[in-house]
Amino acid sequence: MPRPPSQSPQFSSVSDVGKRLAAAGYLPDAQIATTVFLADRLGKPLLVEGPAGTGKTELAKALATATGSELIRLQCYEGLDEARALYEWNYKKQLLRIQAAQGSSGDGGGADWATVHDDIFGEEFLLSRPLLTAIRRSEPTVLLVDETDKADVEVEGLLLEVLSDFQVTIPELGTVTAVRRPMVVLTSNATRELSEALKRRCLYLALDYPSAEREREIVLSRVPDLAPGLAEQLVRTVRALRALELKKSPSISETLDWAQTLLELGLDTLDEDAVRSTLGVVLKHASDQDRAAAELRLN
Repeated sequence: MPRPPSQSPQFSSVSDVGKRLAAAGYLPDAQIATTVFLADRLGKPLLVEGPAGTGKTELAKALATATGSELIRLQCYEGLDEARALYEWNYKKQLLRIQAAQGSSGDGGGADWATVHDDIFGEEFLLSRPLLTAIRRSEPTVLLVDETDKADVEVEGLLLEVLSDFQVTIPELGTVTAVRRPMVVLTSNATRELSEALKRRCLYLALDYPSAEREREIVLSRVPDLAPGLAEQLVRTVRALRALELKKSPSISETLDWAQTLLELGLDTLDEDAVRSTLGVVLKHASDQDRAAAELRLN
């Protein structure tokens, strides 16, 4: 069995992870920084699981920024297949080349099929998708497989194959092996259980909504002009909303949007009028807004 390609460590210590992610705009706690450090040192994919809106995708983006890497993203969805995840051939261009080869023959017999076949199954006609693109890169790369739980089980099998040896076999071209293993982050909203085989290949990080103190730090770091007292009110209100039975709880990014909204409106307090007029920034369902209005007494 071929050895997986090496991955040069990107971080020198857990503290280094924390500092560089913070500089990239992501404030990690000790567990996040430690797990990222170990994934980097052990050369293992990092599976980040938790509710939507807890910063899973942002962690991958921050990792790319912190390490000076290119972010390659595979967005998973129901019906995603190998052609969209790995590679496919440009059939229209191949057909045009075949027609051109047939027309170029002076005796009308067309070009030799073996010659045409070798021609149309070359690099010029290969459409590289995220997985193959990440494997072929020689520069530092972060491969983000986003919302893995939305993909079909067959895609998990493909991921297992790719993440085991970081190589892909293209029948017409041969085996493509990574010369530099990408840092891999898989995210899941836990809408379904991922296979144990896939989990065994990864380090696991469970992400939930941050504590009030940490979310306040995130708000003030990303919207530094917001008054600390208003940030405190904002975080307290968001946490109250998340405690309700909503179709969709406010994400961290929506908390930041709300903070920026209050700043743009020149508000210095989050009273009932301010909440009522800006609630659409964080709650995107009419039923959620009605429930929030009733529970927070905004009527």
